[in-house]
Amino acid sequence: MTAVEPIYLDYNATAPARPEVIALVGEILATVGNASSVHQAGRKARARVDTARQQVADLIGAQARNVIFTGGGTEADNLALRGFGSRHLIVSGIEHGAILAPALLLDPGAAIVDVDHQGRLDLAALEAALAACDGPTLVSLMLANNETGVIQPVAEAVKIAHAHNALVHCDGIQGAGKIAVNIEELGVDLFSLSAHKIGGLQGVGALVMREERTVFAQIVGGGQEMGRRSGTENVAGIAAFGEAARLVAGELAQFTELAQLRDNMEDRLADIAPTRRVIGGGVPRLPNTSCVTMPGVRSDTQVMALDLAGIAVSAGSACSSGKVAASHVLDAMGIAMDEAMTAIRVSLGRETTAAEIERFLTAWAEIYRRNSAHANAA
Repeated sequence: MTAVEPIYLDYNATAPARPEVIALVGEILATVGNASSVHQAGRKARARVDTARQQVADLIGAQARNVIFTGGGTEADNLALRGFGSRHLIVSGIEHGAILAPALLLDPGAAIVDVDHQGRLDLAALEAALAACDGPTLVSLMLANNETGVIQPVAEAVKIAHAHNALVHCDGIQGAGKIAVNIEELGVDLFSLSAHKIGGLQGVGALVMREERTVFAQIVGGGQEMGRRSGTENVAGIAAFGEAARLVAGELAQFTELAQLRDNMEDRLADIAPTRRVIGGGVPRLPNTSCVTMPGVRSDTQVMALDLAGIAVSAGSACSSGKVAASHVLDAMGIAMDEAMTAIRVSLGRETTAAEIERFLTAWAEIYRRNSAHANAA
């Protein structure tokens, strides 16, 4: 019996490591050197880190000296909220848990700003939240939502926040490498990145500052990262991050072309199930992301059935220890629980083909028809 070739449609959870990245990591792991050592081996390791710092900065139009490497996107988000002094915190209701959890821990009175029914930040509500704050404030707004792909009005939010002398952090982890990003054009003060979303390694991230600022390090002891984040540098992981950043920066046009494949898929799903709903489909989204409902069929049922067909998708965020539960993002958008529990996320990547989408459509249709038949029989 011929094995079915697996299809990966969960790029927003993690992207496959690039072949060039794998080769570079192997090359570095075959050598030795601590980037803090002053001998030749240490200097070579330091050069790897410095090159990667410039490559990551170039991806978003930043200055290399303002890139702080971390142990992942979650740490970068935490550093943004914790590393710039005690502040009132304002976050949107659709932020990743890496923002919502520390925000509520640090500031139990943190303002959670509403989004509209398409999942975009309510700018008037942001203005009101800022007006109600007395003292130093930080606003955190993601660039694009990891579940729906909806792109946020970050530049507009920055103008409002800066008028109130608030700092602005942008969790750009899901958007960078998928759409063009320039930290100067956005105007944000802080920007988070994660290597594994763009074909680097898991466990490496960065917090980037638009302008040099004093950072209160949350991990201390060795003074690495110019005293901003201690710990022996993960030279292989950091270099891989830089290489992935260099590669995706040159492929943005190619990535944008995925929107046509995604849109065609969504149209075909409507032919199968006319009442299917594309969450956030009425506003600009990441070109690779579709959050779509299957009427009457639970998300976990779909994910498991598709997995049995050799197709990997998600039900919402993949960063919650494998749990399949109601999405706080869809709840914030005002989507009824019954409908929200039928949504899955399909996220395409650079290696996704039309033939793979055809297989997904066939499997999705079979799941829908089978469950509809069972429902009618009952």
